[in-house]
Parts: sequence; C-alpha cells; structure tokens
Amino acid sequence: MSSPAPSQNDAPLDLSRWRILPNILLIVGGLLSLLGAYLDTKQFGFSWLQAFMFCLSFSVGALFLVIAHHLFDASWSVGIRRFLEHIACLSFPWLAILFIPIALLAPKIYSWMSANPHLDHALHAKLPLFTKPAFYLVAAICFVIWGLISSRLRYWSLQQDKTGAAECTYKMRVVSCIGVVLYALTVTIAAIMWMKALMYEWFSTMYGVYYFAGSVWVTLATAYVIAVILKRNGMLKSVLFEKQFYFIGSLLFAFTVFYAYVTFFQYFIIWNANMPEETFWYVLREKGSWWGIGMVIIFGHFLLPFLLLLRIDWKLKLCVMLPLAIWAWAMHYADMAFNIGPSLHPNGFVLHWIDIACLMFMVGLLSKVFLKNFLAHPPFPQRDPRMAEGLDVYVPSSTDISIAPSRAK
Repeated sequence: MSSPAPSQNDAPLDLSRWRILPNILLIVGGLLSLLGAYLDTKQFGFSWLQAFMFCLSFSVGALFLVIAHHLFDASWSVGIRRFLEHIACLSFPWLAILFIPIALLAPKIYSWMSANPHLDHALHAKLPLFTKPAFYLVAAICFVIWGLISSRLRYWSLQQDKTGAAECTYKMRVVSCIGVVLYALTVTIAAIMWMKALMYEWFSTMYGVYYFAGSVWVTLATAYVIAVILKRNGMLKSVLFEKQFYFIGSLLFAFTVFYAYVTFFQYFIIWNANMPEETFWYVLREKGSWWGIGMVIIFGHFLLPFLLLLRIDWKLKLCVMLPLAIWAWAMHYADMAFNIGPSLHPNGFVLHWIDIACLMFMVGLLSKVFLKNFLAHPPFPQRDPRMAEGLDVYVPSSTDISIAPSRAK
C-alpha cells in the first residue's frame, strides 16, 4: 500500500464549530444583497454577476476533473471523485437559479441589449448570437447540458456503489466522451455571453480557454483543501495517501503554467496585431488601479504559485498548500473582477460592499447544498474497479487464482 501522507494530514480535525458558517454566510449575505439590490440596482447586477462567475468556476472546474478521470481511466483520483461529482452537480439547478437575477437585470448589465445592431457594426457582426432571445436560449442550453452531464455521471457512480457492475463504468466513459465536447462548447459560449459580452466590441478567440484554465486551477486548489479536511476527519482516511495529494499539487502546477500561457498569448497576439477594436480592452485595464490589479494577477496568479509548486516536497506540506489554496481563491476573484469590473468602474478597482454580500450569499448557499449532498451518500466510490490500483494494492484476478494450484502440483 502507498505510504501515508505527511503526519499533519492525519491529525484529528473537529469541524463542529464551522457547521454554522454556511448559515451565517447565507443569511447575512442574503439580507445585505437584498439591501444592495434596493439601493443600487446596477451595482447589484454587476456584483451578482461577479460572484456568480466566481462560483460557477468551481462547478465547471469539478465537472472537467470528473470527465477527465473517466476519459483517462485514472486510478489515483478515485478517492476524490465523489466530492468532485457533488461540486459539479451544483450547476443545476442551484447555479441555474442563481442566474435568474442576471437574466432579469441583463438589460442593465449588458450595453449591447440597448444598442441598435443596424447602426453598430461590431454588434451587427455578432448577429444572431448577440440578441436577447439568443442570450436566454444559450443560458438555458448551458445549464441543461451541465446538469445532464453531471447528474448522469453521479447517477452511474452511485449505481456502481450498489452493484459494482462493469456497465456503470462503461456508461460513465460514454457520458464523458460525449460530455467533453459539449463541455468545451458550453463553457466557451457561457464565458463569451456572460463576461466577454460586457464589452461586446472586443474580439478574442482564447477567452473560453482563459476562463476554463482559471476555473480548473481554482478547483484543484479547493479539491486539495477538501481532501485534507475529509482525510483528517476520517471520512477519506482509508483512500487518500501521499500520492493523491502529490498528483493534485502537480495538476495545480500544470494549470498554473497553462493559465499563464493562455493569458499571455491572448495579450501578446492582441497587442502585437495593434487593432483598436481589440486593444481597447487592455488599454482600459491599464487605467487607474486596474493596472495594479493586473500586476497582482501576473505575480500572484502565476509567479508565486509557480515558484512554490516547483519543489516536489512542498506539494505535500500543509503549511504551504493550504495558504496557497486560500491565495488561489483571492487571485481567481481578482481575475473575475479584472474581467467584469472595468465595465462599471472604468477608472479603477472598487471592492463594493455589495460585491462581498453577493459572494457571501452564494458561497453560503452552495456550501450548504454541497454538504447536504455529500453527507447523503458514501464519501467515496465503494466498488470502483480502479480503487485497488489507486491504493497500490494488488488484487489477484480469477485467472491467477485458478492457475496457482495447477502450478503448485
């Protein structure tokens, strides 16, 4: 069997004092969000969108990790698959419900909805996608597809717990094969319609990949924290060992580099082409304190995690990885603000109290739903055929057992 993870991962963890936290976030954030919607509807719309895109990242990031697990027939990630399935299932119906305020306030958030496509060449070139019916239709399609993929994967995973049948494994692979294509299309179009469309004149062919890379990056950091917590409270102690934490850290390192690659080349290609309808997006983000936020993202989103994750042993040190995970949440939120904020505050970054209220409400609600789903089912797959391999346990096949006696004779 694999050598156990570092000793600090095995210390008992009392979570009773934290159980009330989601309720506090939900109630306080909800009341403040309602107040913000009453006092400043436009600011509330942008704050809600910013918090929504931040929270959506965890769901689509987890969905990709589950799909990748089945496509690559991975064994090491069996132990963390179940809680990733629950995070992925937050997309429908819960995130779809949280999208309703954006749908209602869309005319106040997106300037293109009040523009005349016959007088605006940039908008006319994007017809029929940038129309009100298409906006709502795209949203419905995205949530339905995410809901179908995530729910089917979790359904067959739970069926596997009951029967252990090979059919369940095959079904999850088929869903993942079809789902990865639909996933790529829907995440791309969602990022374009909900974030890039805030400045609809702008062109970028890498924007969907940009959002995808950041989403998986922050989800991996979150998966590391959840895995540590569940191991230390005993729920995943028997299935998580040193290599699982090392592989999560390695993937986090890989997506740190991938995110930087996508971000840099989006900037490099646009700036090198020097076309006004493309460069204005970055010119605006060099004004006021947005320049500082850009520097924070460059050094905090890439350079700091890159340097910390270069060392192999640091991927297993909680004193490094847990602060890094918290830092990743802050950096991803800064990234969402960098993309959304300049549309409302072009002269500099503003952290409004409504921003914090909306984020508190969504995090509280989604945390409660996640915990409810997680506690309602086994904490890890019970009969996955790859579990033994993931734990480095050799299980002799029936053929080995039948041949062994004949060799003994």
